Amino acid sequence: MFQTTRRRLAIWYTTVTAIVLLVFVIGMYIYVRSTLIERIDDTLNHVVEVVSRSIAIDKIDTPGETNQFKINVGASFQDDSDRVDDDRIDLELFNLSGELLWSTLREPLNLPVWLNLDGETVRIRNDRILRQITAPVSRNGILVGFLRVSHPWFEVSKPTELLIVDLTIGTSLVIASVAAIGWFLSGIAIEPVKASYQQLKQFTADASHELRNPIATIQTNVQVALSEEPLQPQQRQQLQTIERLTRRLGRLVDDLLFLARQDSSIITPEFSSVPLDALLLETIEEQQLAAAAKGISLTLEIIDPFPSTSIPLQLDRHELEVFSMSGDWDRLARLFTNLLTNAIQYTSPQIERPAQINVQLRQLIRQNTSYLQVKVQDTGIGIPDEAIPHLFDRFYRVDPARTASSSDISSGSGLGLAIVQSIVVSHHGELSIESQVDVGTTVIVIFKGSLV
Repeated sequence: MFQTTRRRLAIWYTTVTAIVLLVFVIGMYIYVRSTLIERIDDTLNHVVEVVSRSIAIDKIDTPGETNQFKINVGASFQDDSDRVDDDRIDLELFNLSGELLWSTLREPLNLPVWLNLDGETVRIRNDRILRQITAPVSRNGILVGFLRVSHPWFEVSKPTELLIVDLTIGTSLVIASVAAIGWFLSGIAIEPVKASYQQLKQFTADASHELRNPIATIQTNVQVALSEEPLQPQQRQQLQTIERLTRRLGRLVDDLLFLARQDSSIITPEFSSVPLDALLLETIEEQQLAAAAKGISLTLEIIDPFPSTSIPLQLDRHELEVFSMSGDWDRLARLFTNLLTNAIQYTSPQIERPAQINVQLRQLIRQNTSYLQVKVQDTGIGIPDEAIPHLFDRFYRVDPARTASSSDISSGSGLGLAIVQSIVVSHHGELSIESQVDVGTTVIVIFKGSLV
């Protein structure tokens, strides 16, 4: 239990730290990337400003036309077509119709021309990526052409790729360190709780053990007093009340002692081959008298997986040990005794339906593995849906006010199903409860069988 709690604390600590660290890493990546892009855009804008001032624009003398200009490419640029350098800024000059006039690129980009002063990222052939700015070229407020400036994108991609690698490695190391530190700190934090819990379990076990002898002594003395004659009717009733309460208190002490020993692993189960069909027969025989006293029909149904006509290799079915499992006989007997006691306690004859408790044993095959399923089904008062998740809590009892007519309903201690769950867990089994108010309750227990 404490290992599970410690593991959860460490996981939560690591998860929260990882989320905070992930947000920080994403923020850092976005900041670095945007800073690199902003630096490139500033460079491109500076180049546009410098080159625009060096562009020669000639006035065209056309009869009847004024304010006509054209770009003088020869006067503006020297021939730079032979210079090849991928890590440089490339220039392209266009006229008003988008026709390329001059370029530093070996091959034209064949991209449409449109004004873009904020910068954009474009992908061209061979997965080449460029960052571009396209600025207008004008004279006296008259648009003459366009200047497009391009910068290779790898000055952004390379640093960011290296940053991703570094952040991934750093984040992984930090999360691993945080997980180790979280596991260590959660162990320190849970140690006082563990010590207090161990003291509480030890106290419960000691107190339960010490109470057994006085309770047994009181019960014996009361029984002796009841056997003496003469007794006044009032005295006999008082002694019978004391005996009943003492017997109930004794059961409560036994349950507390069992759970305390189970939690602290003072007594470990003694596993051996247990024929579950024989155990159920014996348990039902012990409960038949209590069921008959309340007018309840208690039956056992064993579903044979091998009918007489289909026994493999003609083996005797007892030799097959179809319903055998590895378990502790005494604890399994207590498990099914508690289930039957609960079923009897919460089942009473009704006018509209008979009082019945049916125990069914059958074999299940899952992935070539044998499992034994025991189903205890009654026609009792049922359990509300909101109470089912709490049935295995210690000392939890469904509100008896809705069944006040039954005098036995309030006699339970609220530990029976907690003991059942503890035994099922110690045998690595499965436990589930299905119930419907005023219809009945079905408890299903599944254990791994010995027959494969």
